Amino acid sequence: MPHENLRIEIDGSEIEELYNDLTSLEVELDEELAGMFRFNVALLLQADGTWTYLDDDRLAIWKEVLITAGLDDNTEPLMSGYITHLKPSFGAGLDQCSLEIWGMDASVLLDREDKLKDWPNRKDSDIATEIFSAYGLTPQVEDTEVIHDEVVSTIIQRETDIQFLKRLALRNGFECYVGGNTGYFQPPQVDSDPQPLLAVQFGDETNVNRFELEVNALATANVTMFQVDHDTKEVLDATSTPGSQTALGASAANSFLGPGMNPGVVCIGKTVTTGSSEMTALCQGLYNEGEWFITGEGEVAANQYGTILKPHAPVTIKGIGETYSGVYYVTHVNHVFNADGYIQYFRVKRNGLKPTGSEQFSGDGGGLMGGL
Repeated sequence: MPHENLRIEIDGSEIEELYNDLTSLEVELDEELAGMFRFNVALLLQADGTWTYLDDDRLAIWKEVLITAGLDDNTEPLMSGYITHLKPSFGAGLDQCSLEIWGMDASVLLDREDKLKDWPNRKDSDIATEIFSAYGLTPQVEDTEVIHDEVVSTIIQRETDIQFLKRLALRNGFECYVGGNTGYFQPPQVDSDPQPLLAVQFGDETNVNRFELEVNALATANVTMFQVDHDTKEVLDATSTPGSQTALGASAANSFLGPGMNPGVVCIGKTVTTGSSEMTALCQGLYNEGEWFITGEGEVAANQYGTILKPHAPVTIKGIGETYSGVYYVTHVNHVFNADGYIQYFRVKRNGLKPTGSEQFSGDGGGLMGGL
């Protein structure tokens, strides 16, 4: 099996002796939360009464950390960020003393100050670009098109920069996160190439230790909105449209409704917009978020999988029947290094059931139904 590799750099350099005392490390990456890391090192009492690591300036708060991992020579950065918490712990025995080190990605810098600020005559994407750039991040931003005309309304920020950007992202159906030195403000990248296959109960190809799913019939609902135009006093209305984002399965939630059953409806209220275009974008963004009615979670041993599983990207899962096998979007990965090896705990979501016909299932095992 491939050999697991881990590298920890603090302020650009490794602390070589750290690996000998490292007992566990986690890197947690999520579609909604800041990327986080946490690792534990054993504390040793020296003959002169001092402790290893406790007084080490290299392990001070706000030091920059880069964690790289992978299999054999195929390594890549898992995350970079800053030390934000230190937690020494002293047990009854000398072998029960440890130092826990926590940290977050660079989005923590965008979450340090509540602001009251107006953003007149801007698109949401313009705001995202400006904020990311102010922190030295490279913006990867998709144009949102709608300009919020100050004659009608002005966007007001009443929260930290990252909270503000995530609010703007939600109303556009976007993801907003920081990865490395890049700030992302864009739709879920469901059309990108899937990551290497995850195989559940698929004979010799099996690389998933555990997997479970939930199908939620109540998740998806049409979204509508009514508003009086500020100039003409005309009543404007907007409604979401099914199928605006790529379907990862052939059967959407509403296709399962029985005779006489209508889709759920959510009506947006107490929200000011600048007109029909913004109303439609808001309705569509909220609909797209609710369209993910299948969620799953599982775990995979990295040396069985052979690579790093990443959030914000699709992955194909096979071996779980024709209804459920297919392409999923990865929303969360927790990379755990401990005495048992390197385990990746993951969560996924999907906006359709059954195959679309475009899935790529490699290996032999009977296609979608193999392994059942």
